[in-house]
Amino acid sequence: MTNPSKLFSPIRLGSLELQNRIMVSPMCQYSAVEGNPVDWHFVHLGSLAISGAGLLCLEATAVSPEGRITPGCLGLYSDENQARLQRLVQSLRSVSAIPLALQLSHAGRKASSRTPWEGGSLIAEADGGWRPLAPSAIPQKPEEPAPNAMSVKEIRQVADDFAQAARRARQLGFDAIELHMAHGYLVHQFMSPLSNQRTDEYGGSLDNRIRLALEVFKAVAEAAGPGIPVGVRLSASDWVDGGWDVAQTIALSKQLEALGCSFLDISSGGLSHAQAIPVGPGYQVPFAEQVRQEVQIPVVSVGLITGARQAEDILVQGKADMVAVARGFLHDPRWPWRAAAELGATVGTPKQLLRCLPRGHEPIFGDVRIGQR
Repeated sequence: MTNPSKLFSPIRLGSLELQNRIMVSPMCQYSAVEGNPVDWHFVHLGSLAISGAGLLCLEATAVSPEGRITPGCLGLYSDENQARLQRLVQSLRSVSAIPLALQLSHAGRKASSRTPWEGGSLIAEADGGWRPLAPSAIPQKPEEPAPNAMSVKEIRQVADDFAQAARRARQLGFDAIELHMAHGYLVHQFMSPLSNQRTDEYGGSLDNRIRLALEVFKAVAEAAGPGIPVGVRLSASDWVDGGWDVAQTIALSKQLEALGCSFLDISSGGLSHAQAIPVGPGYQVPFAEQVRQEVQIPVVSVGLITGARQAEDILVQGKADMVAVARGFLHDPRWPWRAAAELGATVGTPKQLLRCLPRGHEPIFGDVRIGQR
């Protein structure tokens, strides 16, 4: 059966074909222990795995202990992390064929933070935190201690850490990797002149400020191998005068595309406490649209995309190739079911749940319509 909906049409990310254009956006849960997933991850991600989405991306996963946003963030920097994550992947694979992506990240100066429900402030070293790393000794907030400005040796170690995490992700059988270069985390900190005031080869000009981004991408793409598409999440704007902006985003996007990047996930903000963001439905879609006009690879749009018609219109109007939904899934883990019912499309559903699809949208299973015996 051919779906009449653009949202429920297939799309290819590099070598990976997805059944529809809905991505479960990576959503930090701040519940890990020493980087390891816990029971919460099995329940939370298990529910999303049977949602009918085209792609499930796991939350930001640190490539080193000091790269965690909070002590409760996932990591993939040790054998124990890999073994525990293997159990989670096996659990998800046992209930769903949904493709799995892993978002690799380093928090930079935003590391060693309390969880959002604890206020999100920096945890002092005396209280069990650690000294964050950054391109320059500029604190995230004026009242916080400055992070350690990284040496060139430490910068190059970051690229190695990303590559090693990518090798582990390949061994775990992930279908795709997304590199987190947005939301004010380490790679974004190098990109923005607001947080990068270096005078060496990693600071100053645009080419220097994006050097780490390109080095990380190349290292990960080589480590992942040709069978695993590697994409990048970017903040298209700092929402602060003199900061990172969409023109620089497009310039970086073109270079990433030339290196073999499989998709771009376009977000914004997160770098500066001075940001002024006019939050509203689809407020980041214009950034995705501008990037999409300049590249040939798929572009994912995010940002308060909550309605089926809203998502469909974004794709039909050529503003993006996919949508990534986060809060909508937290509110309704079966969001794709509702969207398919509204758009007259079909969606993959576990046999055990066929009877509870929206009325009037019961699927054909083989040649038999599922119903009450």
